[in-house]
Amino acid sequence: AMLDQPVRALICPHAGYIFSGVVAATAFAQLNHRYKRVFLLGASHRQAFDGVAVFCTGDFTMPYGTTPVDKTVGKTLVTQHPNLFKSDTELQAQEHSLEVLLPFIHRKLGDQTPVVPLLIGTIESDACKQLALLLKPWFTSDNLFVISTDFSHYPEAEEAKRLDAETMEAICSNQPERLEKVLGLYPQPPVKGLVTRICGWRAVLTLMHLTTNEALTYHPLKYAHSGENPLYGENNRVVGYWAIAVAEKSSELTSTAKTTLLAFSRQILQAAVKGKPLPTLHPDDLPECLKVNVGAFVTLHHRGRLRGCTGQMTANRPLYLTIADMTVSAALHDGRFQPVSPEELGAIDIELSILSPMEPVEKVSDIELGRHGILIEKGWHKGVFLPQVAVETGWNL
Repeated sequence: AMLDQPVRALICPHAGYIFSGVVAATAFAQLNHRYKRVFLLGASHRQAFDGVAVFCTGDFTMPYGTTPVDKTVGKTLVTQHPNLFKSDTELQAQEHSLEVLLPFIHRKLGDQTPVVPLLIGTIESDACKQLALLLKPWFTSDNLFVISTDFSHYPEAEEAKRLDAETMEAICSNQPERLEKVLGLYPQPPVKGLVTRICGWRAVLTLMHLTTNEALTYHPLKYAHSGENPLYGENNRVVGYWAIAVAEKSSELTSTAKTTLLAFSRQILQAAVKGKPLPTLHPDDLPECLKVNVGAFVTLHHRGRLRGCTGQMTANRPLYLTIADMTVSAALHDGRFQPVSPEELGAIDIELSILSPMEPVEKVSDIELGRHGILIEKGWHKGVFLPQVAVETGWNL
């Protein structure tokens, strides 16, 4: 099944196409919108070196033509952070793990989408955290991050499946320390034939430091190992492959979620007004759409008249917690009104407005009345207009 939400990153294999091509293709098949550029991250297989090699002095000449390189971004990284990034063509010249994925990028995104090829040479896990910090400004919905890695190398087939399932689950937890533990930065029992759990672990760990605390979900898509190839596969010595996509969490609320959220807001309102302990919800019992970090407003009306309205344009905590706080604030702390009294509770209507991420407005005609809310600022003054305000007041653009 195709993912509905925008894909922000892919983890896919770089082995010979006869072994891992279907797995890699499964990852790229999930791409569902356009990108300005692709950051291509891999770990050096041929030699160890300090830092990260950036190719930014030319393009990739391929059998089908040219895959352009975003030289501006590459040179910016090298110029601004020379202690980590280095422009040394030789370090990438013998590497296969990045260019193996270029035909998939070409086929899916065309030949106008440039790549930023980054090859990690360091073997220090702390460097992955530093690299993620420096790449963070580019980790937006405009850019796709593609992480090139195979999984276990050379155990027998059944062991590979077990090990690779463990590694995948650690990655999909979106907790870097879980992957570090699986990787054997801590002691682990030896497995016959095993050379590495995941050859591109530095690139994967960098991605995980980028995705931590973001409203993103890891989706395992397809697994295979080299022993499954009918012509060349050997089950006593295999390499494992996973396709994993990282997509934005859905902020679309289901009707059940809306009912849950309104009921919760009502319970909070009644407890706050009566001075009783506030009810709580357990996150494990909630759908993902109630746990995304998005802005929200709570509006109270008493017999059709505004009785309180507060909210946040953005939030750094789950939606259901924001709704709880804003309900209390609208009822008791809206400076335009006296606090709501227990006698009024029976005639109070609650309206919840859940906000999508803010975007700059280029021109007034871009605003759709009744659909778009507006934050407008001039100097120290600012005003917020929720989508329904224009409809209620009859205002025009």
